[in-house]
Amino acid sequence: MSYRTAPTRSTRMPSGIPFIIVNDIAERFSFYGMRSILVVFMTQYLMTSGGILATLSVEEATTYYHLFVSTTYFLPIVGAIVADAYWGKYRTVMLLSLVYCAGHLALFLDDTKVGLFIGLMLIAIGSGGIKPSVASNVGDQFGQSNAYLLPRAFSWYYLGINIGSSTSSLMIPWLLAWQGPAVAFGVPGLFMVLATVTFWAGRHRFVHVPPAGRSYLRDIFGPEGQRVVRRLLIIYILVAAFWSLFDQMGSTWVLQAMNMDRVVLGYELLPAQIQAVNPFLIIVLIPIFSYWVYPFLERFFSVTSPRRMSIGMFLAATPFLVTAWIEAQIQMGFSPHIGWQLLAYLLITIAEVLLVVTCMEFSYTQAPKRMKSLVMALFYLSISAGNLFTALVNQFIQNTDGTSKLTGPSYHLFFAAFMGCAALLFAVYMRLYREEHIIQEESD
Repeated sequence: MSYRTAPTRSTRMPSGIPFIIVNDIAERFSFYGMRSILVVFMTQYLMTSGGILATLSVEEATTYYHLFVSTTYFLPIVGAIVADAYWGKYRTVMLLSLVYCAGHLALFLDDTKVGLFIGLMLIAIGSGGIKPSVASNVGDQFGQSNAYLLPRAFSWYYLGINIGSSTSSLMIPWLLAWQGPAVAFGVPGLFMVLATVTFWAGRHRFVHVPPAGRSYLRDIFGPEGQRVVRRLLIIYILVAAFWSLFDQMGSTWVLQAMNMDRVVLGYELLPAQIQAVNPFLIIVLIPIFSYWVYPFLERFFSVTSPRRMSIGMFLAATPFLVTAWIEAQIQMGFSPHIGWQLLAYLLITIAEVLLVVTCMEFSYTQAPKRMKSLVMALFYLSISAGNLFTALVNQFIQNTDGTSKLTGPSYHLFFAAFMGCAALLFAVYMRLYREEHIIQEESD
């Protein structure tokens, strides 16, 4: 069966976008729901094959958590090459989504280290492999006549990510606490099945950009490909600093919340549930920034993509100043209210809106037509690098006697300072960067 290979001339939102968004919501529900309970599962529920409790230490669980996230966001490089050169985006997403589902099944069936390893490996391959294809597939639906809608589509796409992650971050920790690991891992698996079926249902609505074949590799390693990669790779190396802080919401901040007063309106929140604040804030803040904040700021200065991202980088350092203060209070024997951590969530979420949402759209428009997936993969590689850095830091600071070289607030201040330095370098580089704007050509 033949599919459209180029967008048609239109001033409306492409008909395939709703299928991509629904797929995105369900897939992100599955991923973030599973991820939200990983640290708690490894430190409280992990078993041996004989049914004996065999949990990991806090440092071990934090290291493994960030290694998994790092691997997941490294594999988009492989997925992008396979999609753009050989399989095409649609086929890549469909086949690797089945691998993704198998990973969830392994976690559902086996609560030992073996099940954990197999499940996370398959999920990393599936989730990592489809990421660049799904993200670049959003941009592939647009031509010159409706290109003005592209920022809105990427905002909806990112909004979908956070609708899925917010609901799952509330629901799945509760299921783990009250129903156990099998149910808590099983429900995300069902949502991944839903995501796969939804993407299949939209196949006739999508623009299917054909794979380039072996000539794609020549594009990558040719002069133009190398120029694009060099320009953008510097950006992504610096953005990795943001991810080294951001993804600690699922590790360091969860562990910190265990020692805080979590009673809100008479209900005691579970430590892992606090993560849901970030995607809920995203849902609120994206429309606010898109329809009010940016238009208001445009009255005074041009709110360009480089400026948005630079402001977001500087702002990202501030949440860890808040968590450093919280940690100091805990060290003194106090139990600060969870509201203080909510302030940190607000600050890092505003930074995320300014930096990440903008960077996704920016990345797509800077890439040559045959390198869209690869550039999106390089963007995801920054997430991998950030989490790898966090994992290495946590590994390095462990002493042989079980103590840590960075205790209490010093750990949080280290990351705040690291982020501040990266933000300064980022702002300087973006002042020198010359933007391009490249999107797909339309069919007659």
